[in-house]
Amino acid sequence: MNNILFFFFLVVFLLSPPQIQSQTIPSNISIFILAGQSNMAGRGGVYNDTATNTTVWDGVIPPECRSNPSILRLTAKLEWEVAKEPLHVDIDVNKTNGVGPGMSFANRVVNRFGQVGLVPCSIGGTKLSQWQKGKFLYGEMIRRAKAAAVASGGGSYRAVLWYQGESDTVDMVDASVYKKRLVKLFNDLRSDLHQPNLPIIQVALATGAGPYLDAVRKAQLKTELENVHCVDAMGLSLEPDRLHLTTSSQVRLGQMMADAFIAIPNSAQPLLYCFSVLVLFPLFFL
Repeated sequence: MNNILFFFFLVVFLLSPPQIQSQTIPSNISIFILAGQSNMAGRGGVYNDTATNTTVWDGVIPPECRSNPSILRLTAKLEWEVAKEPLHVDIDVNKTNGVGPGMSFANRVVNRFGQVGLVPCSIGGTKLSQWQKGKFLYGEMIRRAKAAAVASGGGSYRAVLWYQGESDTVDMVDASVYKKRLVKLFNDLRSDLHQPNLPIIQVALATGAGPYLDAVRKAQLKTELENVHCVDAMGLSLEPDRLHLTTSSQVRLGQMMADAFIAIPNSAQPLLYCFSVLVLFPLFFL
């Protein structure tokens, strides 16, 4: 009799998913992909601790970047969890991450959707050539975007948030072909996600690591692609390194990107093809 009861409870246990799993797997989620360099990954509040000679984050989270049970993020293990700063903590692992634009963006748009899912993909210090189709970063971005839809049982791709280019201001060749590479990236991304009109909210640089800032900015401001919307970060306050946006600037940038997204006609409606995803791209090494 004891053996029968044991096997009965064993079968019940194996057929019943753990409660935490049923609580953390979202359904009908609106997906946003975050990609690019360090300013997308977030360096707000990151500073050099002279006592330890290490880079640290001050831990300050503005109210605009607060956590919300309806805002999730896809972890490096391709699992959904409640999103919190820093969003790229397990993605841009070689650098110290702080506040980026993702959470202020999400908090601004979440009321338009039942749930928002952020897919961080950014790596500091990366060039646009590293984000071309066939390269590791591009492959990881597509892999994570598709996994986000699968992990939610069929989410909707809503937009890509893209902030990159500081590293391409160093070399004249990189700057001169920036527009060509950017257009190809956006076209390939839409094609591989089966979303030919997927909204892309990109940022025109506020700073550059080299002398060709104007050339890269010109390319970003005039991609001439349909449903690609550019937000200009020029004039936002910078950290002492003169490369990264401050926490308050990141908050403002996220809100600007949200306003640009909301202004797109029917932005709250599902796209016609496959899933709808928002991607955020931070920089790897900046």
